[in-house]
Amino acid sequence: MTLTQRMITILMVVIGTMMTRFLPFLLFPAGKPTPKYIQYLGKVLPSAVFGLLVVYCLKDVSVLNGSHGLPELIAIAVVVGLHYWKRQMLLSIAGGTICYMLLVQFVF
Repeated sequence: MTLTQRMITILMVVIGTMMTRFLPFLLFPAGKPTPKYIQYLGKVLPSAVFGLLVVYCLKDVSVLNGSHGLPELIAIAVVVGLHYWKRQMLLSIAGGTICYMLLVQFVF
């Protein structure tokens, strides 16, 4: 890349980042109520993303070969247990990931 191309690329990244940061504040100012559809998306999107992660993580699991999906099943149980216990999504995901990696590396 030439120096001009690098500068244009950096400028585009800065503009894109600034737009994603500032646009919500311009579209939904503090004095106005938040539209109902944005409130709805705020309620349903976290669960939808979590469901998408579950489907993505389990799409290649074969219950007929290898460990028969036991590490995945145990890790899912750990995620559910941690989430019901502490109600912190980051802790649940991290705990399940650590559990899965330990199971795959040392048990199965």
